[in-house]
Amino acid sequence: MSSPVVCHRLAAGLLALALLAASPALAQEGDCGGFDRPIVFAELDYDSVNILTETARFVLEQGFGCATDTIPGTTLPLLQGSIRGDIDVTMEVWTDNTPEFWREALAAGTVGELSPVFDDAAQGFFVPRYLVEGDPERGIEPQAPELRSVFDLPQYAELFRDPEQPDKGRLYNCVIGWYCEGINNVKMVVYGLDEYFTNFRPGTGVALETTMETAFVRGEPWLGYYWEPTGILGRLDMLRLEEPAYDEACFEHMDAMTDTPEQATEACDYPIVVAVVGLGARFVDSVPAEVEAFLDAMYVETALINELLAYMEDNDVGTDVAAMELLVNYPDAWARWFDGLDPAVLQRVNAALP
Repeated sequence: MSSPVVCHRLAAGLLALALLAASPALAQEGDCGGFDRPIVFAELDYDSVNILTETARFVLEQGFGCATDTIPGTTLPLLQGSIRGDIDVTMEVWTDNTPEFWREALAAGTVGELSPVFDDAAQGFFVPRYLVEGDPERGIEPQAPELRSVFDLPQYAELFRDPEQPDKGRLYNCVIGWYCEGINNVKMVVYGLDEYFTNFRPGTGVALETTMETAFVRGEPWLGYYWEPTGILGRLDMLRLEEPAYDEACFEHMDAMTDTPEQATEACDYPIVVAVVGLGARFVDSVPAEVEAFLDAMYVETALINELLAYMEDNDVGTDVAAMELLVNYPDAWARWFDGLDPAVLQRVNAALP
């Protein structure tokens, strides 16, 4: 972690005590701005969103006096539930991946979107940073000091030698059948990598992750696709290779050529992932102003989400514990969420922290 746990915990505790002493309003419970039913969150089937969900629920319950609940499910059914009014808040709506029915409901004003909860998540081709920069602590010398972009890869193909086809390097693609597999197939052709690298497609996400982690632990070369927010990019220091800048027309071309990648003529970077907070149909016009202001202000850098996901994996804990890790040990990351709100909200949140 980037800061000592004890110091952060002590700082949070001192802040809470100072606020307790400063304001008699702390004794008064919030009334959720008059909202008289539980605020229902989408409980999606991946951890990054649920860390944000548990964080928001804690603040709303302890700081605002709201009741909250969740409905579990996958993205498409829960977005449909938001349009029906079954879901009030979805903490990660990925703006580049939303289905047409959500965009239509958004345009009609049936649902709403607030500011990004993160806007800096990347995906692409990664190598261990020690390959380029070395790692003196591990006694690793840089083996590819000039490697910066995908166009530098051919000169280092031997470094990533494929044990099954030794005259080529190995590039770990997405899992077979994933959307990104087709996009990466196009990239390999257009970037000229197919001549120098085998296109290795693991059968599962776990298999892909295992190849990266195994190579990293051994200090060996590794080249492949990955994405964030993910716990493994919180644990391992990986370097994303440069590609031609994302362009919408270019990406549409790649999308259209996934069945015939050998005919593709353009390739470019993936878009940076932006995720916003979504408001459901029953909530968008009835959300209390201060609750909306808080949800709109929630923002967590992707690098920190990666760290929290790694914390979960390393300690075998759930998203509720990771949310508390965020609130207790990273106060600088969330203090600005409360700017302009009733100071009693922040006071109650701090008082409720362990």
